[in-house]
Amino acid sequence: MENLGIVLALLGAAFAVLLAGAGSAVGVGRAGEAAAGVVTEDPSKFGKVLILQLLPGTQGIYGLLIGFLCLSQIGVIGGSFTELSVVKGALYFLACLPTAVVGYWSALKQSRAAVASIGLIAKRPNQLGKAILFPAMVETYAIFALLISILSITGVSSLPV
Repeated sequence: MENLGIVLALLGAAFAVLLAGAGSAVGVGRAGEAAAGVVTEDPSKFGKVLILQLLPGTQGIYGLLIGFLCLSQIGVIGGSFTELSVVKGALYFLACLPTAVVGYWSALKQSRAAVASIGLIAKRPNQLGKAILFPAMVETYAIFALLISILSITGVSSLPV
């Protein structure tokens, strides 16, 4: 198949956006349910729980960033579309996977930490700083995956294959 390289690269971009976005959607929804329960009891805690609800959404942003970066590198965005070898297409696909897979799982796990932190705010609203740290620690791994994907995608673009 003469377009297999571009298909593989596009699949990588799509996986990064779809998986990281799906994890974030579930995570933000899960944390939103907990946040709504807290706000039902005490509407003054809205701002604090909203911050915690939004944290699992960052992985979706990372997936979108990787999707745009990959599409830009292969010329789909920017108008400089060229054919890709199967090897280079596969490398782009693999470069997108860290953000896709880690983004998905970390958003789900971060939502659990965010839900627990929302429970903390329900009982001790003055502990917001500590409550943010728990889900933020999970974020670290999504950032590591994002960095690896960025470095890999930019590295693939300079390969002669």
